[in-house]
Amino acid sequence: MLHSNYLHNIVFAHAKPNRSKHRAAALLLAFLLILTQLVGCQSQESAQSENSGNKSSTTESAQSPGAIPSAESPQTAAGYEQYEEQQLVHQREFDEEMDELFRSEISASLINLHFLLKDPSSRGISGAENLYEPITLDAVDESLTQRAELSARLESFDPAQLRENQRLTRLILQSMLNTETLADGLELYAQPLEPAIGIQSQLPILLSEYIFYQKSDIDDYLSLIAGLDEYYQQILAFEQQKAEAGLMMSDTSIDHVIESCEAYLLVPGDNFLIDTFAERLETLPGLTMEETNAYIEQHAALLESDFVPAYQLLIDGMRALKGSGCNELGQSGFPRGKEYYRYLVYAATGTSYSSVEKLLADMEDTVADCLRETSALLRANPELLQEIDNYRHSVTEPTDIMEALKKFSQNEFPSLPACNYALKNVPAALEHSLSPAFYLISPLDDYQNNVIYINQSSRYDSYDLFSTLAHEGYPGHLYQNVYFHTSCDSDLRRLLSFTGYAEGWATYVEQLSYTMDPALRPELGRLLAANAMATLGIHACLDIYVNYLGWTKEQVSDYLAHYFEPSDTLVDDMFYAMVDTPSNYLSYFVGCMEIQDMRRTAEKTLGDRFSALEFHTFLLDMGSAPFDVIRPYFNTWLISQQMP
Repeated sequence: MLHSNYLHNIVFAHAKPNRSKHRAAALLLAFLLILTQLVGCQSQESAQSENSGNKSSTTESAQSPGAIPSAESPQTAAGYEQYEEQQLVHQREFDEEMDELFRSEISASLINLHFLLKDPSSRGISGAENLYEPITLDAVDESLTQRAELSARLESFDPAQLRENQRLTRLILQSMLNTETLADGLELYAQPLEPAIGIQSQLPILLSEYIFYQKSDIDDYLSLIAGLDEYYQQILAFEQQKAEAGLMMSDTSIDHVIESCEAYLLVPGDNFLIDTFAERLETLPGLTMEETNAYIEQHAALLESDFVPAYQLLIDGMRALKGSGCNELGQSGFPRGKEYYRYLVYAATGTSYSSVEKLLADMEDTVADCLRETSALLRANPELLQEIDNYRHSVTEPTDIMEALKKFSQNEFPSLPACNYALKNVPAALEHSLSPAFYLISPLDDYQNNVIYINQSSRYDSYDLFSTLAHEGYPGHLYQNVYFHTSCDSDLRRLLSFTGYAEGWATYVEQLSYTMDPALRPELGRLLAANAMATLGIHACLDIYVNYLGWTKEQVSDYLAHYFEPSDTLVDDMFYAMVDTPSNYLSYFVGCMEIQDMRRTAEKTLGDRFSALEFHTFLLDMGSAPFDVIRPYFNTWLISQQMP
């Protein structure tokens, strides 16, 4: 079984990060005053540095990825035919292996199977192995065995006899497996419950979006509701094992998890799950009024008998574990926490950097570069300091923004098949516990089904809705997923998801969106983009400072004081954001940093021959992959762009 980090999990990896709120003008002014006074798997031994220290290669990928490695050429026609037949058999066996891996992974849980495949039978899948993917040490042991078996099978395939796309899939899987070895023996360090992006926060939204294609889907959905208490009991047992091993989160973090659970103690007869259930029943033809009413009654009863008690179970269980955690710091405060955090860094980013230390150094340089750009722009255009708080986009309504972004993206991004999307508001009861916005990916076999949720909470009033929808919609997550789902012919590749690539792309195009709208003059757009990247970078650096270097809350306060005067509340919020969700910010910042670095290299190398459209097409055609795999392919693409 592949680690769930690398499987499309519908929503968990596709949410815009919740950055601590502070006004942009204050940040910019502080930056100006300071400056005028003055972002793979690295268990592979072959990782090497490029430019700023972030180029990596493997024995296979060091050669041109688009060419079959040298092999002994057959000397006769008969020999050639035999060699060609061996190749075809080898390629067919590889495809069969990958298809079987796809079926095994996607059918591991009903919740993922339903969201990722509209018609499982078209892939020879009759049902799911579990309602929810197990979270137990036994499941971990089984996964380790399966991982070793997959690694051996991948090694048995000769890359010289595989097609180009097969070699790429093999490299991606090997990189992923190498990264996973970094966490061997550290399974109890995993944290399924996190305040904003944990299972308990995200799962109800998925349940509210569970589409009824046929009558049996209603029964499956009701089974998921009925089985939630057992699933949460399993997670609670895992947390108890963590506590027994001395790896329990602090009481403060437990309180944050409990607070997120309390949002789901739904009032009987009046909650978003009841409303959305009735709406979904209406979309299914053939149901009689009697059947509809019976289902509504059964659903309401299950919410009261299973759903709410499941959340109460988590609340009571986590409350009982208070006092068992003695680590008030980040991951580095646990016995092998620094080692586990190193794994989280590579799993979250897929970075091509050879060490966390080298990565952090370039992250700090990137933040400094962004601050220098804000300073230069403000010195040259001091009026921007007033404009930044008063600017307005040409469109402000969500649907209008999506359509405008679709139009603005036409010149620099490849065309996309027509597809549908729905924009929805996060239910009021859940606004406090969920991200500013998030995208639900479409099924692999039905790219028409796209949903974006927008959080209308006042705590996100400072967020730019235009750039947020660029991140989640066009040309961000929605665009990226629909493009690859309609251009890739490998089910396994479409199933695999690397957060650094996905969130890096969405953050990269979010930065571009600040200069897309002609209603904003270019200097203001550049200022907004640089400020947003610097702000995200400060969060990402703090992620490493707290979880890898062991910074205390006082050190966080001192660090922030270099940029502005932070309140105690803000310091607390930022410190615990890093403690509660380690590596979360890195996916966005490091992924974007990797893409921006490749673009700068391409622009410098190609000069006037650089085409943003060609660069974006290259990245989109690559699809979700670790950057240690993408980089050698990028080098080959760059050479091809230099050819006449």
